[in-house]
Amino acid sequence: MKDEGDINQSINRFEKNKNLHMLLSERFLWMNDFIDINHKGIEVGAAAGFSKKFIKSKNFKISDYSDHPHLDFKNIDAQNTGFKDDEFDFVIASNMIHHLPYPLKFFNEMNRILKKGGKLIIFDAHCSVLLQLVLIIMKHEGFDFTKDVWSLKEPSTDDNDLWSGNSAIPYLIFNNKKIFAEKLGSKFNIKKLKICECLLFLNSGGVSSKTFYIPLNFFFLKFIKYFDRFLSFLFPKIFSLAYKIVLEKK
Repeated sequence: MKDEGDINQSINRFEKNKNLHMLLSERFLWMNDFIDINHKGIEVGAAAGFSKKFIKSKNFKISDYSDHPHLDFKNIDAQNTGFKDDEFDFVIASNMIHHLPYPLKFFNEMNRILKKGGKLIIFDAHCSVLLQLVLIIMKHEGFDFTKDVWSLKEPSTDDNDLWSGNSAIPYLIFNNKKIFAEKLGSKFNIKKLKICECLLFLNSGGVSSKTFYIPLNFFFLKFIKYFDRFLSFLFPKIFSLAYKIVLEKK
């Protein structure tokens, strides 16, 4: 694994890598089902900003807790954005919740900046058996199911390291719907919760870092896409690497 966190390298890989393009199209295109072309939206934790290549809204901006020139808003903390109340029709959070020290702060902030009926559109890690194995082998980020993701005092990740990650966080938030309802049910309705992704990611060449992959043409990539859906349907706890989630502000 090379170039971890190197945004420029990530952008260069996307332009050359069909495998990565297919992966990211699967991660973002579905979001358009919950977005109107005139909706005002923002992505928090956008990193390389790949979402802009797939999201159809004419009034969509990207932000990150960094100052890279491709960003519309720089140095934005997703737990305390500084945006106005009820400002956005939708917010995208792609593979960033598992980096948050205090997820509850994030959800409270998203509830504040979304309009009533606005959508929080999430793509994030699902800590399946396979993902745990991959994280152990690659020694990348990690997972800790003992963390209290609802705490406002004890961090779920290293709050001094932006690239620190705990891939168990989304599972701890969304797996138990009863607890979710107790903690966030007064703020959000769950409109979509789906488990997905496997081989497309493992043979993508890496999003935020460079990994080994076998270049494939469109036919084989499409076959893998549907095979992933088959695996996720039959064996989600073993193979599925990600969540697709949409929350609607009450």
